[in-house]
Amino acid sequence: MSSAGLQGILHKICPPKDQYVRKKTYWFFCDTVKVEGKHCCKKPAFSKAHGELQLAFYLCQYEQIDYCHLCNIRNGLNTDLSLAKKTKVKGKQLKIIIKYMETKESNPINFLYVGVDVHKDQHTAVATNCFGQALLEKEINNSKEEFEKLVKGVKTLAEAKNLKVIFGLEDTSAYGQRLARHLCQENFPVKVVSPVLVDRERRKLTHPEKSDSQDALGVAKALISKIGTLPNFSISKTNEITKELKDLVIDREFLVKEQTRIKNQLHRLFHKAYNSEYRLKFKNPFAVRALRYWLKNPVPAELKESLVLKNQIKRKVRRLKDIRKEVMEIEEEMNILLNQMNQKLETLNGCGLVSASSVLAEIKNIDRFQSSSSLAKYGGLCPKEKSSGKSIKHIKTKSGNRRLNKAIHRIALAQIGRQGNVYGKEYFKKKIAEGKNKAQALCCLKRRIINIIFAMLKHKTAYDYAARC
Repeated sequence: MSSAGLQGILHKICPPKDQYVRKKTYWFFCDTVKVEGKHCCKKPAFSKAHGELQLAFYLCQYEQIDYCHLCNIRNGLNTDLSLAKKTKVKGKQLKIIIKYMETKESNPINFLYVGVDVHKDQHTAVATNCFGQALLEKEINNSKEEFEKLVKGVKTLAEAKNLKVIFGLEDTSAYGQRLARHLCQENFPVKVVSPVLVDRERRKLTHPEKSDSQDALGVAKALISKIGTLPNFSISKTNEITKELKDLVIDREFLVKEQTRIKNQLHRLFHKAYNSEYRLKFKNPFAVRALRYWLKNPVPAELKESLVLKNQIKRKVRRLKDIRKEVMEIEEEMNILLNQMNQKLETLNGCGLVSASSVLAEIKNIDRFQSSSSLAKYGGLCPKEKSSGKSIKHIKTKSGNRRLNKAIHRIALAQIGRQGNVYGKEYFKKKIAEGKNKAQALCCLKRRIINIIFAMLKHKTAYDYAARC
């Protein structure tokens, strides 16, 4: 290929999608182009997901060179970049050298991939090479002694094959928590593998089967194919706080559901005892004063002999009071954890204590996300493209973290309410004026809110009501 042809193709350059690459050197001149190495794609572009270079820099014959600094260099990958800063290339011989140096530790061929399918009482582990060939299968109990046996067996295999060990767990939030902690203490890298990825690996088979060993093998294969994008399991203070927050949020949700169920049962029992007249006694039959009254007078005088009905109402009322007390205790614990995180999400309109806890519990560490767009993608707040031929359209997606999506939805509804955010209301009305229906306008507002939340968490700042975002 001629130098002019290469120059037309390589207006942008990027590393391969996998961050573990071999040594390659790229030489670019304004009038002659020489490429050393095999990596060459017709329409390359930088992506933040690659994690090696942020954004992009461009090489055009009569334009400036824009670039951003190197970031997120990790896993033993050394990068050497030499380039000129925003230099006019017209009539000059400009040389840019990018070197990607490969180390033994960063080559995927040198890893032993261990996928673990976790359960309540026992776990199944399968170790494979980079080609997905099973080398070891082991079932262990959920105890420290069994964890040590697994580590010993994996270390023996890794030393025999001269490989470096990396673990992938399908679940690290419940039954696999103890195993993940033990592996981190043993200084093993641990990746969190989504069950969706394991299900995809299973569906690729001609005859899909489901078993513990098949699931563990699917975890290992997902670890091989997605090793550069899977999140790491860590035991940092922030992660520990967010896990505790999530437990509190789930406990509160269960109590609120139970409270609603008991209220519905009490409505039926009150109607059985007092008929519709019980609604006239109190404006809210479940207020504190009303509950005290029902404990003293569960049934009218003519039904005092009905012990079953009387005891039913008393038990339900006492349980309702206990639930309210437990919810208050949980909210106090939430407030303590939020103060430890030093975040100020509660200053955002419509984001109270519970909503802020729900958002932080699902986001965990904001440093996992490189931009607000990646956070929106994680929360299922980005439209999904559904195009074919000349028909190009985007539809609402049902993927992503639904708990985070639910929390943002509640904040958006509060912002367009009577006592909501002025700017939120203006933006919502603007989108309706553009021709969108209310559901679509609400989706746009949710996307704007996630941008604000990303900025607040990234810089640990309070919401500035006077500043438009």
